[in-house]
Amino acid sequence: MTDTEHLPVSEQPLVEPSASNGLLGVFSRRYLLRLLVRREISARYQGSFLGLLWSYINPLSQFFIYWFIMGKLIGLDKTETYPIHVFAALIVVHFFVETFNAGTRSIVRNKALVKKMALPREMFPVASMLVSLFHVGPQLIILLIACLATGWSPDLVGMSAALLAFGIVMVLGTALALLFSTANVFFRDFSSAVSILTNFVRFGVPMIYPYTLVADRFRGHTDLYLANPIADAVLLMQRAFWVGTTNDPAATALVHMPDHLLTRGLIALGASLVLLVIAQLVFTRLENKIPERL
Repeated sequence: MTDTEHLPVSEQPLVEPSASNGLLGVFSRRYLLRLLVRREISARYQGSFLGLLWSYINPLSQFFIYWFIMGKLIGLDKTETYPIHVFAALIVVHFFVETFNAGTRSIVRNKALVKKMALPREMFPVASMLVSLFHVGPQLIILLIACLATGWSPDLVGMSAALLAFGIVMVLGTALALLFSTANVFFRDFSSAVSILTNFVRFGVPMIYPYTLVADRFRGHTDLYLANPIADAVLLMQRAFWVGTTNDPAATALVHMPDHLLTRGLIALGASLVLLVIAQLVFTRLENKIPERL
């Protein structure tokens, strides 16, 4: 590690930026990545009285809105342990939406550092994903407390499903953030378009409604629905936490989960990795034009 790497990000020397190593270069400069993540987290809560507590308040407020409107007013709470069904899915959806939105804006938002520092420009979307992952922690604590209160106990398949769900969101969110952060440099409209697109994510996954509703209404076409990697990630998360909170977990998994869920998750992860490779190739092709566009 060089002496200059010990300086704060804002005091790094002015040098010609380079991103020739791509994503591999990001993780070879882990010290700078940690600085960026800490900087993003500190900036978010700077001047805030409640600070990190907002990481609990925001998802809880969304949960209560969905639970009250969809559960109580519309009557979807006939699903067993419906609050946990919603909240397990909400964690995945919130993680993806935050990664996609923040990652799309990351290069434009950090344009001074992009022009000044010698670091892979992919570091900014990756840092956005890690900041979003950091905020998953408080949400998982809430979910675990709620699950344990119902007598839930972890199982190997369920924990494997949870890890697979987070893997899908991390890879897919980073891939889309890479693609759209580059596009946003050329046309700022993309950040607004992404904000609108992510509004549809919540209704395109079995979060506020059970998967059985999709299977009943669209018989023979569920494969198209499950082609959405985020829908797979939501179901994997529900398999990990929600299924074990029901009266008969085995029956719930049989009725409410699609066949070969783990296999579908692995396929979704593989597709996300392919998209990440494509995103890296596009990013590398366009990155030399980024400084002049900023």
